[in-house]
Amino acid sequence: MRKFVKVMKALSDPNRVKILKMLQHRVMCVCEIQEALGLAQSTASKHLKILEEAGLITYSKDGLWVNYRLADGQRNMFAASLLGNLRHWLDDDPEIEKLVNRLPDISREKVCSR
Repeated sequence: MRKFVKVMKALSDPNRVKILKMLQHRVMCVCEIQEALGLAQSTASKHLKILEEAGLITYSKDGLWVNYRLADGQRNMFAASLLGNLRHWLDDDPEIEKLVNRLPDISREKVCSR
């Protein structure tokens, strides 16, 4: 039951749901996520940690970059099930639609070099 509750709590925040919807489209670093959502770096990092601990996302390091992506669901069957469903949910939500449409204009090279 603990794993289930952790996943449900992770999905209880709108910004964390938005992060998952963005990661459906591409791998992102924390600076791209913070730019897309208008969050402070520390806030974005806290959201990412909660999602990672719930088994919803994973990360890999590439030099100085930390790349976040959706998890494959092997660590948590509840996360796997919800990620599968989330792929089809909220795509027609105006806020999600607007966010996803902005993604091509947000790149780590532009954002992180400011």
